[in-house]
Amino acid sequence: MKRWSLILVSALMVVAVLSMAGCQSQGKALVVGTSADYEPFEYVDENGNYVGFDIELMEEVAARLDMEIEWQDIAFDGLIGSLQSDKIDAIVAAMSATPEREEQVDFTKPYFIGADAIIVAEGSGIEINRNEDMAGHTVGVQTGTIQEEWIDTNIDAEVSRYERAEQAIMDLKSGRIDVVAMDYYAASSFMTQGGLELALKTEFSGEHMAIAVKEGNTELRDQIDAVVAELQAEGFVEELAMKYLSGN
Repeated sequence: MKRWSLILVSALMVVAVLSMAGCQSQGKALVVGTSADYEPFEYVDENGNYVGFDIELMEEVAARLDMEIEWQDIAFDGLIGSLQSDKIDAIVAAMSATPEREEQVDFTKPYFIGADAIIVAEGSGIEINRNEDMAGHTVGVQTGTIQEEWIDTNIDAEVSRYERAEQAIMDLKSGRIDVVAMDYYAASSFMTQGGLELALKTEFSGEHMAIAVKEGNTELRDQIDAVVAELQAEGFVEELAMKYLSGN
């Protein structure tokens, strides 16, 4: 009986060692928050998969760091709070590294410089030749974005705030609001669905998109920075732009 007990214990030890080795080979889990309503940067395809410029970029970063990503889809204005409360390890969501946000989280170096857009419903007759022309209109914005911040500070307008970008688009098409201010590339993606017109390609506060980590987590920030620099040098980021942003 003792011999069989020793054999059983030895077998269990081998299984445990193999299991540990298997877990190590899979890499550390990295919980990443995004707001998957912002095509072409992050969205859910017809098969329920997270796809887009930011998604593919972060997947490659994680692969080179030998990490497995666990995605969390969170409303944009809840992302920083989730990071601060340790519900996620990082944010990639077409988020600009503004001075206000830098007081709450640590950002990597920018991986993409974006632009802004003001869009209207097709046939609305609303003309916007400069940002200030939004004054007097009902303006739709996604909560927590730099567009919302700029309009609140600079424009005398009635502002409708939305948790998800597509909610603003639905209200614009239905006539409940007059214009929507958002990222130019996201606006371009929505316009392919029809019923919308670009009123003005513009710039509000400058979109310097970066990946956010919890304040003080300089180790993870520096690791991501190093990989993104490699990807930029290799032309990987440019290839993503060609794939998702029509080369712009």
